[in-house]
Amino acid sequence: MNKLIIICALASMTTAASLAGYTTPIPILRQSLDGPNPDGSYSYSYETANGIQAQEIGYVNYVGTQTEARAIQQAQGSYTFTAPNGEVVQVNYVANENGFQPQGSHIPQTPPAILKALEYNAAHPEQNNYGAQ
Repeated sequence: MNKLIIICALASMTTAASLAGYTTPIPILRQSLDGPNPDGSYSYSYETANGIQAQEIGYVNYVGTQTEARAIQQAQGSYTFTAPNGEVVQVNYVANENGFQPQGSHIPQTPPAILKALEYNAAHPEQNNYGAQ
């Protein structure tokens, strides 16, 4: 009888432990999706009950000459959420051949000294020491 009680106690503790990690799913209030389309374009948006919003459009852009064009998938969009401290965070972004480029008031800006150094390096490629022995 003691073994049965111990087995039941262990089973109930295991069940309780697995339920402790369960969170209620957040309802989706609004959602739309278009694509992907044959031309590579698409769009989506959604909003959840806890205040998360996101939207994005994507398309293919051709760069280069007419005979040597490269297809580059591009996207632009934004998302908004509430940080743990209660601050509403909004990010606008572009993603293209130059990578993911987010913008938002919470994202640190490049220091002026770094910008100046990058401009100098771009203007003086002859002083590039990469590959020097």
